[in-house]
Amino acid sequence: MQPTEHRLRRLLNDEVHARPPLRLGGEQRIVHLVIQHEREERPAHREALARLVERSGAVTLASHPDHVIASAGDLRLKWQAHAEFASYMFCAPPRAGETPAQLLSRAGWDAVAASLPGHVLAAACVDLVPFTGDKPPPDAFRAEGETVVGGAIGEGNGWAYADFRIREDGFTHFLVLNRAMGLGQAGRMVQRLLDIETYRMLALEAFPVARAAAPELATMEAELGEIVQRIASGGPERDAKLLDDLTRLAARVERLHSVSRYRFDAARAYDAIVRQRLDELRESRIPGLSTVSEFMQRRMAPAMATCRSTARRIDDLAVRVSRASDLLRTRVDIVREEQNQALLASMNRRAHLQLRLQQTVEGLSIVVITYYGASLVGVAAKALRAAGARIEPELAEGIALPIVALLVFAGVRRVRKALAGEA
Repeated sequence: MQPTEHRLRRLLNDEVHARPPLRLGGEQRIVHLVIQHEREERPAHREALARLVERSGAVTLASHPDHVIASAGDLRLKWQAHAEFASYMFCAPPRAGETPAQLLSRAGWDAVAASLPGHVLAAACVDLVPFTGDKPPPDAFRAEGETVVGGAIGEGNGWAYADFRIREDGFTHFLVLNRAMGLGQAGRMVQRLLDIETYRMLALEAFPVARAAAPELATMEAELGEIVQRIASGGPERDAKLLDDLTRLAARVERLHSVSRYRFDAARAYDAIVRQRLDELRESRIPGLSTVSEFMQRRMAPAMATCRSTARRIDDLAVRVSRASDLLRTRVDIVREEQNQALLASMNRRAHLQLRLQQTVEGLSIVVITYYGASLVGVAAKALRAAGARIEPELAEGIALPIVALLVFAGVRRVRKALAGEA
C-alpha cells in the first residue's frame, strides 16, 4: 500500500515549468505589451485572451492558470498573468515594412484591445536577426537619440542593443544579433531583455511616490522635533494638548506608511529581478558602448536608493513618534502616580481624623451608657424602697456607677477587638 499523493504535489512540481520562454530561431520580431490592472480585473484579461485565440484560429500549445502559449501559422502568442499586470507577447517572422502595430493588428489585437481594463505600462519590440560575422557592425542599431547601449550576451554568442527610449510608434526597441545561440538560448535571452524592460518600469513606479512623499515627510519630521521640544520644556498642564498633537502626527505617519509601503516593497522586489536578469545576460563589452548592465545600474540605482531612503525615513519617523509617545506616556504616568500618592496621603489623614473622632465618640458613648445604666439602677432602688426595702437610691446609684462604667468599657473593648479581628 502506497501513501496517498499530496494534494499540492503536481501543482508545486509544475511551478518550475511555469512561464517557459519561447524557442526562437531565424529572423523574428517579438512585440511585448505589459498592461497593469487591478486584481479584480484579471478575469477580464483571461476572457480577452480566449477571444483573441478564437478569433485568430490559434492552437493552444500550453495552458496554465498563469500562462498560455498559442500558435496560428507562423504567428505565436504568449500570455502571462502576474499579481498586478498581464503581459502579451506576439512573435512572427517580420514582413517588409511592417511596424509593431501592424503585427499586432495581424494577430487580432485590435478586436480585444478596446475592452481590456488597465493601462499599458511597457511596450517593447525586439528584432531577432541571424548574424554570421565575428564582430558586430557599428551601425547595426539605429537609435533616435545619442544613448545606445549594448553588449555581447550569452557568453559572446550574440549581441544585444537598445536605447531604452519610447519612440514615435510607442515602443521601446531592442535588436538582438544571433551569432551562435540555439533556439532555447535565443528565447531565454529575448525573455530576459523583456523582463528587464518590464520590471524596471514596475520598479520605477515607486520613484514618483518617494518624491511626492519627501515634502510631507520633511514637514512631519519638523513637527515631531517641535513636539519633542515641547515635551522637554513643558509642564504637566500641557500634556493633554501634546498628546493630541502627537496622536494626530502618528495617524498621518501611519497613513503615509500604508499608502507607500506596498509600492516600496514591490520596487525592492522588482529591482532584484532586474539585477538578476542582468546577471543572467552574461554580458561583455562592445567597444565604444556601455553595457545594458552599466546603463541600468547608473540610471536605476539613484532612483532605487531614493526609494529605499524614503522608506527608511518613514520607518524611522514611525519609531521616533512611538518613542515620543512612550516618553509622554511615562511622564503622564509619573504625574498620575504623584497625584495618586497625594490622594492616598489625604485619605490617610482623613482616616486618622475619623479614627480620632470615633475614639472620642466611643468615650462619650461610654459616659452616656454609664449614666443611663446608673440611672436605671437608681430607678430600680427607688422602686424597691417604695416597696418597703431599706435601700438608699442615691447610695445604690453611686455604688453601681463604677461597676456599670467598668462593664460598659469592657463590652466596647471586646466589640472593638472582634471587629479588628474580622478586618
